[in-house]
Amino acid sequence: MLCSQATAADPNSELTAPASGDCLRLHARGPICPSGYPQSKLGAVLILLYEEAGELRVLLTTRSKTLRTHPGQTALPGGRVDDTDASFIETAYREAHEEVGLPLSSPDIHTVAVLEPAISLYKIIVTPVVAILTRPSLLNELKAEESEVFCIFTHPLRAVLDPTIAKSEPLVDIGTEDWPYEVELHSTSDTVVPLLGNMKYRMHRFRSSASPIKGLTADLLIQTAKIAFGHSPTYEQYVLGQLQTFKEISAFVTDGLIKVKESA
Repeated sequence: MLCSQATAADPNSELTAPASGDCLRLHARGPICPSGYPQSKLGAVLILLYEEAGELRVLLTTRSKTLRTHPGQTALPGGRVDDTDASFIETAYREAHEEVGLPLSSPDIHTVAVLEPAISLYKIIVTPVVAILTRPSLLNELKAEESEVFCIFTHPLRAVLDPTIAKSEPLVDIGTEDWPYEVELHSTSDTVVPLLGNMKYRMHRFRSSASPIKGLTADLLIQTAKIAFGHSPTYEQYVLGQLQTFKEISAFVTDGLIKVKESA
């Protein structure tokens, strides 16, 4: 199922914002590498960007409502590392192919960065792979794998820094299942997460044309947008005392993230 925004408005459009891609390339992950952790704790997601009407947009999915974990929630194409994957890039593209039919090899898709990983609620270390789509009409060829994906949609990347940008989108109605919040565009709540060692955490939720963009998906998009556009959000991103980097969080959260010992 394709939500309305998944269809490219201009099939001949090409990316004309190289500065954003250059910024992402310059911030490609350096020394931080989660490969020292057990494979069962590793995953990757694909942040596929393309330009439409002068605005960078990102490909998203709403997970199938029959899934055991996170049913009906917004996600980036991705999943856990498989034995056959040679890299996190391969993981991200393989999962995107399985979930939405994105070609495994295409001259129109260009990997630009592998960014700092993040840790999910279930202590999975998720590495974001950023790619640029230079032929947006390819979106018309995508097809959701119904057992995993309810629908495919897109969202302006800049709107996770400035939620007012989303006002021009055909957003879901306020007060419905897809946006059960009273605020118009951006909802937050501050919690302590027991599964992550009682770590302080600010949950961000963004209203979209489909399901709310929230949690780890929102965090990864905020991280990507800050790099791509070179500025901070228009709101307070973190609660006081919240850990912000992978290095800080992984040092704080030890249970379930035991590194594989290196052989002498």
